[in-house]
Amino acid sequence: MNARFMREALDLARKGRALASPNPMVGAVLVEGDEVVGRGYHTYAGLKHAEILAIEEAGDHARGATLYINLEPCSHHGRTPPCADAAIKAGIQCVVAAMPDPNPQVSGEGFRRLREAGVAIEMAPEFSAEAEKLNEAFAHFMRTGRPMVTLKTAITLDGKISAPDDNRGWITSERARAHVQELRHDHDAILTGIGTVLADDPMLNDRTGLPRSRPLLRIVMDSQLRIPLDSKMVRSAAGAGDLLVVTTSAGSPDRRKALEDRGVCVLMFDGPGGRASLPATIEWLGRQKYLSLMIEAGSKLNWMALESGSIDRIFFYYAPKILGGLEALPLAGGIGRRRRSDAIRLHRITIHPIPPDEFAVEGYVDVHRDR
Repeated sequence: MNARFMREALDLARKGRALASPNPMVGAVLVEGDEVVGRGYHTYAGLKHAEILAIEEAGDHARGATLYINLEPCSHHGRTPPCADAAIKAGIQCVVAAMPDPNPQVSGEGFRRLREAGVAIEMAPEFSAEAEKLNEAFAHFMRTGRPMVTLKTAITLDGKISAPDDNRGWITSERARAHVQELRHDHDAILTGIGTVLADDPMLNDRTGLPRSRPLLRIVMDSQLRIPLDSKMVRSAAGAGDLLVVTTSAGSPDRRKALEDRGVCVLMFDGPGGRASLPATIEWLGRQKYLSLMIEAGSKLNWMALESGSIDRIFFYYAPKILGGLEALPLAGGIGRRRRSDAIRLHRITIHPIPPDEFAVEGYVDVHRDR
């Protein structure tokens, strides 16, 4: 196994950011001797998988070559025939892969089919963690049928997201906010609450300018359909198909029609306490094959998301500031957990420095230790 070629396969896979969903990001490199003869990476609109593109580029040089790939070649018919069969037909001699298919129903089947045809299989364990991180939302979706949900917020060092009197300006720097835009670009959908819309009138869009296979779906939890018809999000919704408002049976039918006439999709999911149901919304996203959801909301909705068990990952951006006081809002309000022993636990923590003085904390909810 040549690490250089697996590194190139992973780099190629990353070119599928926001372009491959709802499929995984896959890069493929075909090597004859010590020379690359074919390359490919997957985009959903492009239809053809990475392996097929690499084989087509290699032509006759694919016979006897080694395929480096970050994910096990597929073994089932989807929109395209199995890539494992294409590799066998092309005469590929060896497949070096960083990880198996995360779909529990098919994992290992591609490798089995290749082995039975006489193709050597070699795993690259030193790249497995990186490969799994790259497609963690896809793997989560394959295991659970629901999108991977990330709670993102910008906070002061003492855990505040909002000042009581004047919230003009930003908590974090322009550099940190640019990092957030990259995070948005990596997600299929983004969600906030009506309180944030009424207070800030955000666009809540992907401002990286980078291409996407489908628009970033913007979602507003709005139990009584209070979203202003002249808000930035509603005004930008016409014809875009990228704005969803989730309401309850208390929402006005006339208001619903007015929103739908403006190109807004409105769904009704009744939840506890007269609020729109976040779990039902997440389940709906899963049925629509959205792999990832980021929540950027206020204190109440943040806590509801955490307490309902809806959050898989957190991404907190810390600014070198302190607000103090009891009136400044914490990142998660509500009743909270009443005992320290009942705290929601996180693990697999990563610190992302944002020079000169900021940082972000990424972590995953430890479902085995919560509750």
